[in-house]
Amino acid sequence: MVNPLLGVVFHWIGGLASASFYVPYRGVRSWSWEVFWLTGGVFSWIVAPWLFASLQTQDLLGVLGGASPSTWFWCVFFGILWGFGGLTFGLTLRFLGISLGTAVALGLTAAFGTLIPPLVSGEFFTSLLPSTGGQIVLAGVFIALAGIAIVGMAGHAKERHQAAGDAPGSRPRDFRRGMAVAVFSGIMSSCFAYGLAAGEPIRQATLAAGTDPLSQGLPVLCIVLLGGFATNALWCGYLIARNRSAGQFVGGAAHDDGKVAEYQTMNSTSRPRKSPLARNYLLSALGGTIWYFQFFFYTMGESQMGAYGFSSWTLHMASIIIFATLWGLALKEWRGAGRRARTLLSTGLAVLIGSTAVIGWGNALSAGSL
Repeated sequence: MVNPLLGVVFHWIGGLASASFYVPYRGVRSWSWEVFWLTGGVFSWIVAPWLFASLQTQDLLGVLGGASPSTWFWCVFFGILWGFGGLTFGLTLRFLGISLGTAVALGLTAAFGTLIPPLVSGEFFTSLLPSTGGQIVLAGVFIALAGIAIVGMAGHAKERHQAAGDAPGSRPRDFRRGMAVAVFSGIMSSCFAYGLAAGEPIRQATLAAGTDPLSQGLPVLCIVLLGGFATNALWCGYLIARNRSAGQFVGGAAHDDGKVAEYQTMNSTSRPRKSPLARNYLLSALGGTIWYFQFFFYTMGESQMGAYGFSSWTLHMASIIIFATLWGLALKEWRGAGRRARTLLSTGLAVLIGSTAVIGWGNALSAGSL
């Protein structure tokens, strides 16, 4: 018996993990971005998925070994495409700013990742539109997209208000290029949802092997995240070779300005320092594992959403934005944002929270649990 309301709770926990994973990385010192990202990624995309799938599922190797080559191909393929979305997300933030860039990219990811699967399968017209529960779910999806747009407007208003004095060193935005990159990033990032859908035969096989329904999505994550690892590892490997930063893995000297070098090379004019290896590895492993937990709980939530499991993707995106915004408030990123920006932010968060309730309600009606 599925429980969509419990599914919403799982999605909220996953959203909290996604919004929080970067916090440990803030404590990494004297490592360039490509070094700590790849280190954490090994835990995100390899160690944690296989560890938890081994612990939570039955006959993991047998289930994955019995999957068809076609299933493996599509899961890995969509994982690779999703990896491109994650890498270009950083460029989106560079060109559009954090708030507007996040809203545009995640809004497109939510729209494509939620609506395309039922359209392709035909479920959109055969079971979604004709039923009351399906109509409510669809309304909740559009409410979530509206909430994402409002949060984006709040972020744009904040940036304009904070930059009203033309602060020295502020970087001009490239709106056209930023929108093009945001569209690419949003579409590619939505491919993760397609990879999970392609793994449906693996879900059925692991259930047949006796796996608890809550954990049925964990074996699929092992394959999809292999594709994501391939994309990120190749890019990080290129940066490591270009920036000659491989020595940092074993304590080689690095230039450190006291902060983690995010999406940029090391400052060659800063003072070289050796990295605190144990601390950096521990924090990177922690950040990478927390990142994985977003999808650990996502698959649990999806298993409880009933007939309209595709709505899980919108719940995931909405939860990420809610908790990421709360982190921004806690870290005082909205200080001096202005009344209009804060009003829009409060409205957007209320709409997003409401959308999760509406989607959960629609799924519960469809599952007959209400």
